[in-house]
Amino acid sequence: MKKLLYAALAWLLLAACGGEEKSADPTDFHIIPKPASLVPGTEVLDWDNKKIAIIAGSAEEKNVGNLLAEFLKAKKLNATVSEFSDDADKIALYTAEDPALGNEGYTLTVDEKGVSLTAASGAGLFYGMQTLLQLIPENGKTVPFVTITDQPRFAYRGLHLDVCRHMFPPEFIKKYIDLLAHHKFNRFHWHLTDDQGWRIEVKKYPKLQEIAAFRKETVIGHARDADPSNPKDFDGKRYGGYYTQEEVKEIVKYAADRYVTIIPEIEMPGHALAALSAYPALGCTGGPYQAATTWGVFDDIFCAGKEETFTFLEGVLDEVITLFPSKYIHVGGDECPKARWDACPHCKKRMKTEHLKNSHELQSYFVQRVEKYLNSKDRQIIGWDEILEGGLAPNATVMSWRGEEGGIAAAQQGHDVIMTPTGWCYFDYYQDTTSENQPLAIGGYLPVSKVYSYEPIPALLNDDEAKHILGVQANLWTEYIPTTDHVEYMMYPRACAMAEVAWAAKENRNYEDFLTRLNTHFRQLDAWDVHYAKHLQHATDSTVASKK
Repeated sequence: MKKLLYAALAWLLLAACGGEEKSADPTDFHIIPKPASLVPGTEVLDWDNKKIAIIAGSAEEKNVGNLLAEFLKAKKLNATVSEFSDDADKIALYTAEDPALGNEGYTLTVDEKGVSLTAASGAGLFYGMQTLLQLIPENGKTVPFVTITDQPRFAYRGLHLDVCRHMFPPEFIKKYIDLLAHHKFNRFHWHLTDDQGWRIEVKKYPKLQEIAAFRKETVIGHARDADPSNPKDFDGKRYGGYYTQEEVKEIVKYAADRYVTIIPEIEMPGHALAALSAYPALGCTGGPYQAATTWGVFDDIFCAGKEETFTFLEGVLDEVITLFPSKYIHVGGDECPKARWDACPHCKKRMKTEHLKNSHELQSYFVQRVEKYLNSKDRQIIGWDEILEGGLAPNATVMSWRGEEGGIAAAQQGHDVIMTPTGWCYFDYYQDTTSENQPLAIGGYLPVSKVYSYEPIPALLNDDEAKHILGVQANLWTEYIPTTDHVEYMMYPRACAMAEVAWAAKENRNYEDFLTRLNTHFRQLDAWDVHYAKHLQHATDSTVASKK
């Protein structure tokens, strides 16, 4: 019989706490993402000057207990973790069966007995804990009576971050993970390689750290306005860096402790200029190459006709999979010009040998060969929707970004899909047109209201096809985002809206209600020291209507 882990955060026994004779107002429950079911009570628990003992037995329970103690400390509540305690005020973690909750669901009850949080896994405990923390007011003294039953709509709930165009320190990556975990996201898509820089240490290929991790300068302003021959359009400053394998291991563990899986992306066959600058023999022309100093799409890509290309990529992936336990490895596959392949004798020979009709089928060969290698290592690939061109790799999952068409086509072919279309999920777009002081962005316009309006399951899919939509992800590309404050400004509060799209049932979402809860949630973001966009603060019903 399959052994299942069921964990529960059970009775918070508050000696002499009783229930204050104070009505719990339903409008006090400003939880993001919105729970599936919430029934308010009529009283509150008084936590003033209480000492709380968190009782934890198993390793996973202790992990959740330690995190809870940290969070309660931030709320100025005194909590310690131990296996046994005679203290009257306690939080006990124990195992209990409740299969109806699914792997990530939970039930939270606050009543005259205390606080009971039941979950089927450590992840469920963690998400219930996030809800509990949002129930505690700023003064940290009371918790309203309530019964909440909750579980996510989608299994895959992701946020992405590009660290190639601009890189951010490990401590900020941890904060980024903390914030997405607080909002019940469970996937962090880490975009680690691109034309402008290679950001992960690969010991077998040291030139990736020595050369590919750096570019000689960076374009100023929008790349489309730059003149490559005009030095004034560039900053003249060498830029770069990379994450050591020890840093990566630490970040991966940090994420796992918060029930977040990191999906690394190693771009191929396109977006390869940085790698080619270090190992020019891997390109069709042999170079010389340099890491890109502007943004966009470049003709020079990995040569699909040379065996040494696949030897290199397999060597890179061997080290990547030792660092990341994720089932998925993202291989890119997007924006891959075919001009070099069409002119390359090695690629022409490959097409002839493999009986490929054109360079699109050559890309399919490339992706399928990499997929087969990763499958042999018990891993699966995700690729951007261009991997559909020329024939989709057998076990590939498609990330649909150029609208929803690629996701629809993949689901209809029986492939799993993650929806991330630009029109709703690209957070490098401008989010406010009412202020003249918006920081530079790539273009476009994506307000919070449009993010919130997104429905990840296209109406064109039937019920069986819809099952292949694993979830949704928001992406942040950082061409024009050089600082950590700018990252947070572009992500929040839009990530709050996406969190609800990913977690809450379609029929349970209402934008006006969300905006009301968001105005309270801003105080939570303040407590987490998030540099969020503030144009929606204190929005009224009339401003809600104007934003639709």
